[in-house]
Amino acid sequence: MAVQQLRSGDRVTKWMRTRLGCLSHKSDSYNDFTAILPDKPNRALKGLSTEEATRWADSFDVLLSHKYGLAAFRAFLKTEFSEENLEFWLACEDFKKTRSAAKLASKAQRIFEEFIDVQAPREVNIDFQTRELTRRNVQEPSLSCFDQAQGKVHSLMEKDSYPRFLRSKIYTDLLSQTQRRLS
Repeated sequence: MAVQQLRSGDRVTKWMRTRLGCLSHKSDSYNDFTAILPDKPNRALKGLSTEEATRWADSFDVLLSHKYGLAAFRAFLKTEFSEENLEFWLACEDFKKTRSAAKLASKAQRIFEEFIDVQAPREVNIDFQTRELTRRNVQEPSLSCFDQAQGKVHSLMEKDSYPRFLRSKIYTDLLSQTQRRLS
């Protein structure tokens, strides 16, 4: 009986090491991120110049405004298990384009429940005051009801994730691939 429990414990330990090992690889785990790029990956990279990819390092907003930059950044965030920040920011950008008053309330509630509410499935990391202000804003939604929360998440990504992205294997590999095409 004791031997059987020991073997069972060994299996659990091995399983935990395997699971934790996967988590520790983070941003180096994507050797080829092209599968996540929009359109057809090979064609996408052919359409991306080294100059464009290099400009992503100029500013975070330049990166976010380029569809392939956005896709590469999303792939990076997935390796860090923090893609909810970008998804929230994009949901807010989409929300600001809402013209129907009827849709405004339902979209606001959906965004709040998915990203802002405590224990939301993809909860973003914001302070209590911002969460409460957003909760009040959603009661009478306007196009600006998520502005403070979106600003905090943008700032967090810009100061934290963006510099790591620029140093990541995903970005450096992408630059190498675009430069190799020129030679």
